Amino acid sequence: MNEPSGLTIRPATEADLPAIVAMLADDPLGATRESPDDLAPYARALKRLTEDPHQHVVVAVRGERVVGTLQLTFVPGLSRRGSTRSIIEGVRIHADERGSGLGTRFIEWAVDRSREENCQLVQLTSDVSRTDAHRFYERLGFTPSHVGFKLQL
Repeated sequence: MNEPSGLTIRPATEADLPAIVAMLADDPLGATRESPDDLAPYARALKRLTEDPHQHVVVAVRGERVVGTLQLTFVPGLSRRGSTRSIIEGVRIHADERGSGLGTRFIEWAVDRSREENCQLVQLTSDVSRTDAHRFYERLGFTPSHVGFKLQL
């Protein structure tokens, strides 16, 4: 999808992985859990995701440069009268683009796609330490409604 600002949002490809992983690693949390020097596990994961019709890993591209990424997942369910929800994960904006409005446009894109898929709910999670991100999501209408739990395996 082409934007008036020269921005294109499109499915991610294996050629985008160096830029995607660099963005995933470009913060204190990502720096401890991502491995930009070994793209093989990311390539395997992208292949699995690309083969699943409920998974959409996309990039925002300005010119020839990948400047953002996110994953959008559609989850059919029984709760809420059999509704489908979407989950936004792995949102990253290149450091040079932060504050440009790209993050807002990217989340709006994901919400619009969720509407197109007849989702009744859009949800996302954000690490408790990412307070700036929390304010950003709240400005876009998201509400902190749940407590999340994780179990490392």
